[in-house]
Amino acid sequence: MSASVTIFHNVVWSRHKGEVLSALHNISGTGSIRYSMVQIADTEHDRIGFSDVDYSFHRYPMKKLYNGCYEDVPTWRMTARLVWEVLKAKSDLVVLPGYHRPEYWAMMAACIVTGKRRAVFCDSTARDNPRRMLTSIPKRVFFALCDGYFAFGTRSREYLMSLGAKQEKIFIPCQAAALPRSFSPETVVPDRLAHRQGNKPVFLFVGRLSAEKGIDTLVEAFKILRKSVPHAELRIVGTGPLGDELKKQVADAGLQGAVHFLGSLQDAPLSREYFGASCMVLPSKREPWGLVTNEALNHGCPVIVSESCGCVPELVVEGVSGYAFPAGDVASLHRTMLKSLEAFADTAGVAKRCTEVIQRFDPPSAAASIARGCALLLTN
Repeated sequence: MSASVTIFHNVVWSRHKGEVLSALHNISGTGSIRYSMVQIADTEHDRIGFSDVDYSFHRYPMKKLYNGCYEDVPTWRMTARLVWEVLKAKSDLVVLPGYHRPEYWAMMAACIVTGKRRAVFCDSTARDNPRRMLTSIPKRVFFALCDGYFAFGTRSREYLMSLGAKQEKIFIPCQAAALPRSFSPETVVPDRLAHRQGNKPVFLFVGRLSAEKGIDTLVEAFKILRKSVPHAELRIVGTGPLGDELKKQVADAGLQGAVHFLGSLQDAPLSREYFGASCMVLPSKREPWGLVTNEALNHGCPVIVSESCGCVPELVVEGVSGYAFPAGDVASLHRTMLKSLEAFADTAGVAKRCTEVIQRFDPPSAAASIARGCALLLTN
């Protein structure tokens, strides 16, 4: 007997979600469950300028509700449209895009009224969203009304369970990166060896230049590192509201020749940065997961991430694929960066280990986790 599932997602901008949904569409061609994908809008305000919307990563039949930015649609109109989409959907299961907006609560109500089973994507962790009484109560209510949950990793599962979700209804891992079309897993080691000739100490940051990313901590730690490793280099990829402030911080520290702001990069140019870096550093104060960690490891590049990142512990295997440090701790980050230069000196060996760690976090695996979860939710 066939069944149908409707999956709602916020924005087409998410290349990584496009790859996962494309893989899920491929699975649906060989199974008894039919999937319908609904993208709500093209992008969000804080994604503008970081990278373009690329439909080529979405290789599945898609219904898009609005052009432009999600936030530009009035809440009342968005709510009415999403409720209508749920009410008219001929689906046995609806997967909601989240729980933090009023329109998602309205979608939940529409599912209940029409007797549809419902699940939700959750990328939050306790470190990303510390439990507070006023916010945890509504979350408990929302999660209690769900039949299942799709989480990115161990920390998001623990967060869901702390708010009353049943472990057997939580399906992980459901996260994977979208890699450039030019990327070839078979050539990762030789590509990395070619770009790391001379083994110059190069640290890389990739992401939005905003306060929660903790880049100021990285600049301070790098300033100390330069005293003992004077030829080290820091390369910063991304754009954002803190761009000018960070450039001033670099200038005040006298690091203009050692710190390079590269702007927004995608595809082959970004791959070259991953291949050429000693380590990718993600010093976020809060980070639900940290997809750049996936990207770096796929390129054989080890990582240093803050303990606030949701990709710990799955992707950050101590001394194998990277290290974790306490968010905001400049001294600890400095020590970890210094340690990494020695620990990850074997370029080829480290690249192999990084790719082994990241293997099960690819789009087909993430899609298989979602498909398995949907199947169980439809049979129980």
